[in-house]
Amino acid sequence: MSPACEEMSLASHLFYMPVQVTRIDNETVADRFFEELAPFSRILIVSSGAAELSINDQLYEIARGSVVLCDAHQRLKWKASPSLRGIQISYRCLTAEGSEHRGLNHPAPLHRCPVGILRLAGELETVWREPQLSEPLQSQQLFIELLVELYKERNALQQPSNYWLEHAIQYMETHYNKDLTREQMAEQAHVSQEHFSRTFRKNTGRTFNAYLTLLRIRSAQRRILVGAPDLNTLAQEVGYKEGFYLSRKFKEAVGLSPTAYQRKHKRIAALNLNHTASLMALGVIPELGVYTTWLEHSNNKLNVNTSQKLNTYGQTPSTYYEAIAAARPDVIISYNMAEENKGLLPLAPVVELPFMTMNWREQFLMIADIVDKRQTAEAWLAYYDQLIIRSNHRLDRQLGYRGTAVVWEIDSNKAYCCSSSHGRGSQILYDDLGFQPPSELLEQGFFARGYVEADIETIASYPADHIFITSLPSCPRELSQMDRLFRSPRWLELKAVQNKQVYLLNEPDMFCGYDPISTQAQLRELLRAMTSRHKSA
Repeated sequence: MSPACEEMSLASHLFYMPVQVTRIDNETVADRFFEELAPFSRILIVSSGAAELSINDQLYEIARGSVVLCDAHQRLKWKASPSLRGIQISYRCLTAEGSEHRGLNHPAPLHRCPVGILRLAGELETVWREPQLSEPLQSQQLFIELLVELYKERNALQQPSNYWLEHAIQYMETHYNKDLTREQMAEQAHVSQEHFSRTFRKNTGRTFNAYLTLLRIRSAQRRILVGAPDLNTLAQEVGYKEGFYLSRKFKEAVGLSPTAYQRKHKRIAALNLNHTASLMALGVIPELGVYTTWLEHSNNKLNVNTSQKLNTYGQTPSTYYEAIAAARPDVIISYNMAEENKGLLPLAPVVELPFMTMNWREQFLMIADIVDKRQTAEAWLAYYDQLIIRSNHRLDRQLGYRGTAVVWEIDSNKAYCCSSSHGRGSQILYDDLGFQPPSELLEQGFFARGYVEADIETIASYPADHIFITSLPSCPRELSQMDRLFRSPRWLELKAVQNKQVYLLNEPDMFCGYDPISTQAQLRELLRAMTSRHKSA
């Protein structure tokens, strides 16, 4: 009997009550093995980083998208790393008679869970930490929504067919340019060809050949968007023997020939703020994009309809898909770490830009190639380079030696500083203006990880010649922490404080962007702060 059936047979009505929701970070876990046997059922959801985890003496690896479901009787023994981030939820499961019952459990971690689960967990942690009197049932509602999604995910993985099917799909996604056949894949999965076909179509909505064609055509579209070779070479790259056959299959799938598709004005869906702003800098308003109020106001001529704005928060996987489908995109632009990209394949080709390894200039030029605006992008970057030259001349006159600098973003309970690969103004200070990060950041793997997280009151442990604070908290608790920091002897002894080189900017929307428009505005704000006599803290 499966665990799901066992649960149903033991109790017809079960009630779930969250007891504690905590954030997991490098302050709450140590780089060592430790054991935990809690009195409640638990859910561990990993949002980033990795760790080794033992469940009842069986060792597993967990990483972003992993979910651990365990009841009070399961023993966890795990070795966490400082990079681990996630949410841990303790809860009780009760029968209608009030007796304790086993919670949702699974003998091994679930991996690659949908991004909607990560979003729900993050929202629950925020609501749990900052409850609203006007919405007393919000945490319970989010918890139940999360349980429903986890229940579906667990039960889907418990179907025997899904194990071989997942491997088959992964193999097709990485080997679609090879001569793949249904017979080969069925033999590799150790199932009959008929069973393979039925199960594949039931789970993907497509036949094996149709899905293989989709993978090949989407790959051809992506290559065309960024500058494809001749048709015969492209055909061989995506798995066809010659260009005529690719052209025929392409037209059947897209409705246009490869040449016509290349020339077509394309409807763009940009799934994050940075890529939306990059398109705006090129004079292109995407059919669907992500906006902040600051970004909209940065261009007075911009008139974005509500239907063109994508809200990335609070979406379930299905509503997220529907929102993008409604825009009828020809191209979808996203980061390569976005787990929902694979599910968008039926809508349009997804151009995945590398996260952290491609800077904002390179991303900008790649997006420009997609919309045939390369010259516009190059002219924009040439103008920005002139701004940098003039800015450095000005700083040479007023500051001389640059020294070290750090940019802090203060959130609820925590402070974050980012390397140039994450933006936040650091790409300007470190890459364009000649500043260096303090050695204390480098010792924590600043550039490898891309950021450092610290308690608010420990910011003074990272001394720099120039300290920028681009975002301030709004809650009384965090504001009191900031006040204690600014009054502490360690803070007052900092060289930056004594030289009046601490800058309270508090422009979170401006500094969250890692794109041409935000970067230019950030440069202007950083330069104003450093060359003005009006400095705070």
